[in-house]
Amino acid sequence: MSEEVTSGPPRSFYVISGIALAWNLLGVVFYVMQVTMSDAVLGAMEPAERAFVESTPSWLISVYAIAVNAGALGSLLLILKKAVSVPILIVSMLCIIVQMGYSTFMTDAMEIYGGGVAAQGAFITLIGIFLVWYSRGAKAKDWIS
Repeated sequence: MSEEVTSGPPRSFYVISGIALAWNLLGVVFYVMQVTMSDAVLGAMEPAERAFVESTPSWLISVYAIAVNAGALGSLLLILKKAVSVPILIVSMLCIIVQMGYSTFMTDAMEIYGGGVAAQGAFITLIGIFLVWYSRGAKAKDWIS
């Protein structure tokens, strides 16, 4: 009988990790767009939208920054097969939960933007949860160390 020896994670690991990195880099881009929004862009918004954006607490913007930057770093470290990606992705996930929970349930975002806000928040949260689950699984399978 011959034993099958694997020399590392399967190709799907790199595909999933790469998609995770692209997703989180997109989050970084959206964060930068939000915090560098010009007066012209703000002026073009409906009054309720502008008031919503301008009233976002600074602590929530900081949580957003941590979520996307930790997600991008964690995903990059996952591609590099580093186990430290797991706690970093956990930090990202926790920040996502705080950010999306506050934005969805503690503000009037759904009144301003519609019910899609809850669906979008749930989708982003599920991706964060998936990345923690996936990175933990990769560590358990010794794909990362």
